[in-house]
Amino acid sequence: MSPARRGMGRAAKPGRRGGPPPTRITRQVPARGSVPAGPRGRRRGADRSLGGDQVEGRQAVRELLAAGRRPVREVWLSTERDDAPILRDIVELAESSRVPVREVGRGRFDAQARCEAPQGVLALAAPLPEADLDDLVAGQGPWNRPGPPFLVALDGVTDPGNLGAVLRSAECAGATGAVLPKHRAVHVTPAATKAAAGAVEHLPIALVGGLPSAIARLRDAGVHVVGLDGAAPTPLHDLAGATGPVCLVLGAEGRGLSRLVRERCDQVVAIPMRGRLGSLNVAAAAALACFEIARRR
Repeated sequence: MSPARRGMGRAAKPGRRGGPPPTRITRQVPARGSVPAGPRGRRRGADRSLGGDQVEGRQAVRELLAAGRRPVREVWLSTERDDAPILRDIVELAESSRVPVREVGRGRFDAQARCEAPQGVLALAAPLPEADLDDLVAGQGPWNRPGPPFLVALDGVTDPGNLGAVLRSAECAGATGAVLPKHRAVHVTPAATKAAAGAVEHLPIALVGGLPSAIARLRDAGVHVVGLDGAAPTPLHDLAGATGPVCLVLGAEGRGLSRLVRERCDQVVAIPMRGRLGSLNVAAAAALACFEIARRR
């Protein structure tokens, strides 16, 4: 993915005076059998890809267009929507990038949408590019941020809402990349893009074959790997190595960190609990841990 803005969508035919005509909102939609390929038409094995080719939610679609990091085929707007300023921003951004904007009836829109509340807008785009784990460690690539690497790895998180919320917190806390396993974990679905609210456009994500082996590679490269587990004896506020290259590892909903992942971490810490409940949602735990690392950095 190039950091420079690239042309997005289908090229418009030149007008009589040699310039391309402006994008117009139209009520026409493709025939039912010609809907652009999206999450419904994935090939076998597509669950191993990063995803992100259908983006839902107002903030997520706006960030997709504003970032300009990947091609967007078209934007769909539901005819039953309000006149919120952010929707006008989306139309203006799409027009400036020559991305077709289509008004679609509620039934057709709901049939294409995949999350429960897409807020009347979705976009069909090129899939998210996968980052290379070694590039994330070296601080290379178009997403490079100053300072030592700050990575967030997820060990088998299966809920797309949790994944999106974790990515949003990580990006806001200044993380430089995320690491997801290819198998037995959710990737960037439309529900995840909505929960991430645009974070996937700015936070590079690497897919790895196995998280334990990826952690070993990170440690060999000098990255301090910290696991978050409620049963750990060390509190989060006593974590070490946060000012240098660090990777925060978060466990799956319910079972937490897997045995191999926990064993390969340099340190395992817990969030001190004072109430009657014994655990936090992984997204809430991620927010606390990410900003604790950000505070120390």
